[in-house]
Amino acid sequence: MKVNVVSGKFYTIGRMALLGYAIFAVTACSSIPENDPEAAAEYRKINDPAEKANRYLFKFNQGVDNVVLKPVTGIYRIFPKFVRNGVHNFFHNLKTPVILANDILQGEPVRAGNTLTRFVINTTIGIGGVRDQASSWGIARHSEDFGQTLAVWGFGEGPYLMLPILGPSNPRDAIGKVVDYFVDPITWWARNNDEDWIPITRTVMNTVNTRDRLWDVIEDLEKSSIDYYAAVRSLYRQQRNREIANGQRPKEKKNSDLSGYFDLVKMDDLFVKSDVEPVK
Repeated sequence: MKVNVVSGKFYTIGRMALLGYAIFAVTACSSIPENDPEAAAEYRKINDPAEKANRYLFKFNQGVDNVVLKPVTGIYRIFPKFVRNGVHNFFHNLKTPVILANDILQGEPVRAGNTLTRFVINTTIGIGGVRDQASSWGIARHSEDFGQTLAVWGFGEGPYLMLPILGPSNPRDAIGKVVDYFVDPITWWARNNDEDWIPITRTVMNTVNTRDRLWDVIEDLEKSSIDYYAAVRSLYRQQRNREIANGQRPKEKKNSDLSGYFDLVKMDDLFVKSDVEPVK
């Protein structure tokens, strides 16, 4: 019991520490080279003012991947694909309450209805979500998170960040991860019942599952990229933009009172004065 409580506290502290790092990384950003218009334009386009620190953490994450995550995932991949697909489906089904909440917050009643329908079908006929029966019946899966919700509300992404262990992110998505964690009903149930091993185990399994799904992509990207770090940064942003646009071609950004809330220029000025197919 005490072990569960202590581990749960460390887990929560870890999440908050990562958010704290994201804030620190933004405040430590270098200033825009305003004396060189071309350099300033490129600086804003890349939007990676903490690139030196980000590259260091990228190397650290690569080391963790090579020493721990990749070998563990390699063992996991011994299991037949249908077993791994079942694990993937199960954990995606567990995310349904968070997805549903963000569907509603984004004002997407149709997608919210699909999410709820999928949950009912997959939890019952799909045997707890192990089988994605809803996709077989034409109700496609999708994923939402609070980072996407903030984007829909008009918040800018801010500068690019490389988080320890968690990988590519930005201030908006880092905040979204923390919010999603604390509003997840499974998190609340586990904490209230001193079963903190549940969200920890879930996170570990989700990490291995994600590494498994990205196995070929990572291998190909690492071999074919001249600058692996820059390729990952570009791929992450493209993927997030597609998710925010609900799989459609991202539209031109509209002017919004909140669009620059996390944007590099405003934050830089502040600190200078004192950035898949459904599996059945």
